Amino acid sequence: MKDFKRYYTLPAPPDDVYLALTNPNTIHLWSGEEAEMSTEPGSEFSLWDGSISGKNLEFEEGKKIVQEWYFGEQQAPSIVTIKLHPSKEGTSVELRHTNIPDVDFEDITEGWDTAYFGSLQDFYAD
Repeated sequence: MKDFKRYYTLPAPPDDVYLALTNPNTIHLWSGEEAEMSTEPGSEFSLWDGSISGKNLEFEEGKKIVQEWYFGEQQAPSIVTIKLHPSKEGTSVELRHTNIPDVDFEDITEGWDTAYFGSLQDFYAD
C-alpha cells in the first residue's frame, strides 16, 4: 500500500472548485462522463462510468472533501482528502490519497494528474 500527496493550482475560487468536485452536473461538464455524487456524508458516489466509486465521508463547503475509494476486497480503507485553499492564482488544492494498492498506484497517480486535476485545469483555462 502506498500514499500519494500532491498540490495543484486551479484558476478559480475555492467555492467554484468545491462545486466542480461535488455537483454531478458540473462534474459531467469537466469530465465528460456521468457522475453520481452527493454532499451527504455516508452517501455512495461513482465517477467515470464507475471506474471510481466509494463513500463520501466528510464535507466542509468550499474547503474540504473526504472520501473512501473502493479497491475490490481491500481491507484497509483508501482515503482521499482534498483541501481547498485560496491563493493568488485562484485555488491551491492539497490532495492526499492513502492506502493505494501497489498494483494500482501508477494508474491512480497518473489519473489524478491527467484525468482529474488535469481536466479541471483545462476546464477553467477555457
